[in-house]
Amino acid sequence: HVQLVESGGGSAQAGGSLRLSCAASPETYHNHCMGWFRQVPGKETEGVARIDGSGQYTFYTDATKGRFTISRADNTLYLQMNDLKPEDSAMYYCAAMVTTGCSVSPETFRWWGQGTQVTVS
Repeated sequence: HVQLVESGGGSAQAGGSLRLSCAASPETYHNHCMGWFRQVPGKETEGVARIDGSGQYTFYTDATKGRFTISRADNTLYLQMNDLKPEDSAMYYCAAMVTTGCSVSPETFRWWGQGTQVTVS
């Protein structure tokens, strides 16, 4: 049963921190690239960070590099978000590919969670 369930969203002040978690079913998690994306109503889905199936390689966008950290352990994907900015406010989604290596486009991620809202003021 494929499943991705996000948690940890909420409200934070600018400069604060939040940690998102995504609990994954083993068949979704094992050896698959996983990533975090975010979306604001009326805008396209934006990549936040990705981590390959081995956990060795991570990728960030210019907007999140140096502030966000993606990691994975024990069937769970994490996103530590520090120095939050109002422009980080969005619905955050966890997603997984069917391959170990990662690609950039959201369309290449097969499985998606329901999302968790992050609001920074």
